[in-house]
Amino acid sequence: MKKSKILLHICCGPCTLYPLKKLREEGFDVTGYFFNPNIHPYQEFRRRIRALKEVSEIKNLPVIYDTNYGLRDFLKAVIYREHKRCEICYLIRLEQVVKKAIEEKALAFTTTLLYSRYQAHELIRDIAEDLSFRHKIPFLYRDFRAGWEEGQEEAKKLDIYRQPYCGCIFSEQERYDKKFRKKMRRVKNEPF
Repeated sequence: MKKSKILLHICCGPCTLYPLKKLREEGFDVTGYFFNPNIHPYQEFRRRIRALKEVSEIKNLPVIYDTNYGLRDFLKAVIYREHKRCEICYLIRLEQVVKKAIEEKALAFTTTLLYSRYQAHELIRDIAEDLSFRHKIPFLYRDFRAGWEEGQEEAKKLDIYRQPYCGCIFSEQERYDKKFRKKMRRVKNEPF
């Protein structure tokens, strides 16, 4: 019996481990697709590709890599709309995933973004379902967050690079800039 081919959008190596395991358990023939123009800086972008290549070799996972460093295009899309940056980022990436899934003749698509506890899960699902409807290709929704600890532990055991932020320049600042975080907390607590 031939397995159903699914295109799995991959944001990074560690986030691949649990979703890949679950999809294979369900009988899917998984092909990965790395498309992440949001990642900053360039060294981080390359580091994530290397980590995914390690996972790909260990797990015998075919992966299509878009190695074009698309940060300029990403920034053009979100500038002056930083408050909607995640929504824009998900849309940019998932639109490209849909195009690639159709090109690769996959029967469906999904994303490792659904694995992270730190992403806007419902928003990702809504965007993917809308794209699925508009492009007439099924979106396979799975809540992979249940396997968060399992995936992270496996990444540690395999010594796969685990990044400390989602990848975008705004997230990087929020992660490391203590003054910025303090300012943002004050703004959130101010009365209107």
